[in-house]
Amino acid sequence: MLKLLLMPLRAIVRAVLAVLILFEEWGWNWFARIMARIAQLPILHQLERWIANLPPYGALVMLIVPAILLLPVKLLALYLIGRKRAILGISVILIAKVVGTAVVARIFQLIHPALMRLPWFVPLYARWIRWKEGLLAWVRASWSWRWGRVLKRAIKRRLKHWRGE
Repeated sequence: MLKLLLMPLRAIVRAVLAVLILFEEWGWNWFARIMARIAQLPILHQLERWIANLPPYGALVMLIVPAILLLPVKLLALYLIGRKRAILGISVILIAKVVGTAVVARIFQLIHPALMRLPWFVPLYARWIRWKEGLLAWVRASWSWRWGRVLKRAIKRRLKHWRGE
């Protein structure tokens, strides 16, 4: 009986996680490429080199830094929402999420080799990848994902037709 009651909750949690993972998956490589271009600035290039040469536990700490730095921004957003400036507050949260994802994507690219030297990290990372791939497979098998793909192809064909391509 408890399983039947928890099934809808589990489906909702899975769907929310899927949306978050899809956002991360979509933006991760794109954000990392943008950050790599920005990092060509001399001062940032030196900072990246320093980050890439961190020992494993120093690299692990670097994953926490963006979350700590974005905490005041998120608190500001909550303050704005509390002051009846909801659109501005939500915009601040969304911008913080995008910027945070971009920064973490680049940092993770830089510190991945160091993290893989931590014996306990390797199996956790492998487990995370398997779980994420399973969740993405579930999403891609859903009717809404398949319908969205068909719709996307139809729109692309129509745009090509209108452009005369």
